[in-house]
Amino acid sequence: MKPFKIQRVHQPLFRLVRFFWGREPILLLGFLLVALGTWGFIELADEVIEGGTHTFDRWAVRSLRAADDPSRPLGPAWMAEVGRDVTALGGVTVLLLAIASTAGFLAINRVYRTMGFLLVSTIGGIGASLLMKHFFARPRPDLVPHLSLVYTSSFPSGHSMMAAVVYLTLAVLVVPVLRHFWVRFYVIAVAIAVTVLVGLSRVYMGVHYPTDVLAGWVAGLVWALSCWLISRSLKLRETHLAKSDVLAPPKG
Repeated sequence: MKPFKIQRVHQPLFRLVRFFWGREPILLLGFLLVALGTWGFIELADEVIEGGTHTFDRWAVRSLRAADDPSRPLGPAWMAEVGRDVTALGGVTVLLLAIASTAGFLAINRVYRTMGFLLVSTIGGIGASLLMKHFFARPRPDLVPHLSLVYTSSFPSGHSMMAAVVYLTLAVLVVPVLRHFWVRFYVIAVAIAVTVLVGLSRVYMGVHYPTDVLAGWVAGLVWALSCWLISRSLKLRETHLAKSDVLAPPKG
């Protein structure tokens, strides 16, 4: 009876070890980042709900406006227009255009399965962002006049999360079909840069607290990494080798 109990106790652990055994180190790192990101988002959300970030959030938003005029953001007059331009990169209209353009690129090169997975993962991420905002229902900052129109609640930042979801997911799904290392590096770097700039612009525009943006980044990163891990587990492989020297040859 005792050996049977030991076997029952260790069976789930054995399955877990067998699952991870032989995985690529990059996949293990991906699993770790997803776990850490999920834990970090939960902890941050808990602090926000309890009001632990209230003082910092209000200070950060107010510090980006002139001391004598809360309606005037720091920097030259044209910075407000730059902020509106950058923040638009995280808007639904621009994101849908980016998704459609990338899907078209993959369709032209007949990478159909990757294209289908891309559409499901990115549009699903946008939907998840809207659901999370509705669930937390945090009020928008009321310390300064908003420089951008807003229609939903504050936590997490929808623009920040959707930018991370779309741009990072597009990057991690497109990169495996690219041939050259520096092209891959460039795609990932641009996706990260745009995601960061969109988040920073939301605070600058006075429509989000820094913790809203941080939560959006974390949630978007977790979503993008999860999509990448799922795509690897499904072993998305294309049988067609495009003639373009930009695309990598199929594996296997």
